[in-house]
Amino acid sequence: MKAKIHVTLKNGVLDPQGKAIESALSHLGFADVGQVRVGKYIEVEMKGQSPESTRARAEEMCEKLLANTVIEKFAVEIAE
Repeated sequence: MKAKIHVTLKNGVLDPQGKAIESALSHLGFADVGQVRVGKYIEVEMKGQSPESTRARAEEMCEKLLANTVIEKFAVEIAE
């Protein structure tokens, strides 16, 4: 099983990296670009587990290490 994890900043949290990209895109002529938010994508392969168990373990990993749950939110997708 593979857990595909998307971690992004919560709404209302300032994203300086996103702002820098937004500004750079504007300077490069992409005037139609609005707000840019930056996150991270993580894939974790796990062996011998059910989809439900894999999701639970991936969420536990996010809560303990992969995401700062004070300022970030995460979404987990399971692929077989």
